Amino acid sequence: MLHYQVAYHLPKAGERMVIAEVLDFPGVLSQGFDLADARQMIASALEEMAQLYLEQGRALPVPGTVSVEDASADLIERMPLSV
Repeated sequence: MLHYQVAYHLPKAGERMVIAEVLDFPGVLSQGFDLADARQMIASALEEMAQLYLEQGRALPVPGTVSVEDASADLIERMPLSV
């Protein structure tokens, strides 16, 4: 099972959505109305992107091989992906 790092950006003044980005899987972004919703949405986006990579015969990015950070994130946590 692979574990990817997900950064969450909580709503600031005037914003309504929680933004989520998988830091070590480029292109996997989503958003949700709250943190729980954002977690579900980013998990779905990660699964769909991984499936697309596999269907195209591309290797999945290996988590932890590149140092990734997001100093502006309000929360960073690991998310499992089983393929």
